[in-house]
Amino acid sequence: MAMSPKWEKLIKEYDAHCVRIKKATTIDINEKPKDKLDRIKRLEGDYIAWFEYYFPNYAKSPCAPYHKEMAFLIIFNKIISLLGEIFRSGAKSVHLGMGIPLFLYYTKDLFYMMLIGQTDTKAKKLIGKIQAQLKSNTRLINDYGKRFNYGDWTSGDFTTTDGVKFKAMSIGQSPRGESEEENRPDYILMDDVDTRKRVKNDKLSREAYEWAWEDLRGCFDEGGERQRFIVANNNFHKNTIINQLKKEFEKINEKALKAKRKIKHFIVTAKAVKDLHTFEPTWPEKTNSQYWRDKYEETPYRSFMREYMHVHIQDGEMFKPEQIQWKRRLEWDKYEGMCFYGDLSYKDAGDYKAMILVGKIGREFHVLAAYVRKTSRMNVAKWLYDFVQQNDFLKYNCRYRIEGLFAQDEFVNDFDLEGDERGWYIPVAADKKSKDGKFDRIESMMGYFERANIWFNEECKESVDFDMLLEQLYAFEKGSGANDDGPDALQSAIVEVNQITFVTKFEPKTKSRQELLKDKPNRY
Repeated sequence: MAMSPKWEKLIKEYDAHCVRIKKATTIDINEKPKDKLDRIKRLEGDYIAWFEYYFPNYAKSPCAPYHKEMAFLIIFNKIISLLGEIFRSGAKSVHLGMGIPLFLYYTKDLFYMMLIGQTDTKAKKLIGKIQAQLKSNTRLINDYGKRFNYGDWTSGDFTTTDGVKFKAMSIGQSPRGESEEENRPDYILMDDVDTRKRVKNDKLSREAYEWAWEDLRGCFDEGGERQRFIVANNNFHKNTIINQLKKEFEKINEKALKAKRKIKHFIVTAKAVKDLHTFEPTWPEKTNSQYWRDKYEETPYRSFMREYMHVHIQDGEMFKPEQIQWKRRLEWDKYEGMCFYGDLSYKDAGDYKAMILVGKIGREFHVLAAYVRKTSRMNVAKWLYDFVQQNDFLKYNCRYRIEGLFAQDEFVNDFDLEGDERGWYIPVAADKKSKDGKFDRIESMMGYFERANIWFNEECKESVDFDMLLEQLYAFEKGSGANDDGPDALQSAIVEVNQITFVTKFEPKTKSRQELLKDKPNRY
């Protein structure tokens, strides 16, 4: 039977990988037997040192603190459930799917590893990494002997000379009854099993979670001394298996604390950066803050937050792409009312600052200009003064407001300082109204979008600021953790411009005394 091109390609990649392993794992042929035994004993006392010695082609950078934490928990807890909630490219598979299980195997604490992948092909490719090390890692072979016995990673099933089994399967396959003679799986890993298609379906997501909790975890030998259940994934959606398990683990641990039971369920979380202000990396040995700052700027906001920060942002859950309309703006003096509104936050350069200009004509609200950036308030002031100057905007009827109930003098002062330098001033005033209930306030705009009352300035279609405003609108959802400074400023601008036009359009109706007496003859 002819082999498919896909498998031919995978096998070629596997063979090339084995060659690289062999070249990378050179040994000292003159090492004395006693020195060799002492070195092995020393390495086995420190997983990180062990990993970095035996896998030099993976250990190009020193391990991160969260790698050490996961290794410590798994190695020193024979019965453990652990979630490795690790950002993309955080080396979760390398450690949880190769380094740690091989360490346990060579130190005689693993006898049957089952690896679950997203698909059959991906699962077999992951288990192939272990087989490649057993077959080609010169350092492992030199220190522990040649252990690979029979079986083939392309079938997802192989065994070592001392009877330890490694098996791969895809999520959803029946693992019930899995055993190798008297052994049942004692190390089960689910590695990047979620798909975007499945997480969008609540029923399928729930079924996958229940399969993991019931069918897969049920493979352990009840009462067995080793039961290590590991899940590795980035937490990119509320319906991912790791997110559902995380919620369950938190409940279990809460009960355990109340009952004073030993904690056996652990969650190790690593985001790419500690925050979006400094961009300090969680794995500083591999990347620096400038790398992640550039990555953030060059990646769609929603994608970065999902893949690298574990923030659940869906595409247009409330404000949808199909509701975004573009048209050319009117002449400035044609609008019944206009308002610049700024949501400037209290951190100088750490959070997004948003300044939105909205104009109203009839039932339509036109988003005419926007500044939505991670910057300082002073830069917002410079942008506003530049805009007003370039458009000779002070001659038009426009209100200028900034949100700043608790620091209004300081916020307004940023704009006045810019005015001092230029010799003229924009009448920026702090909005003194209470701004509680941000979610409800922003959600209140949905009706305008649904009725097609919101229009965006066509001249700004390629603007990075409009792009960010739309990204934040699409990302807006209760509890998402996404930035919402742009939508907040937009909503506030709409409220202000509604008030302006209400006062302008409202015409008081009066009646003469004679008319009143005519309608009510008994009135004096």
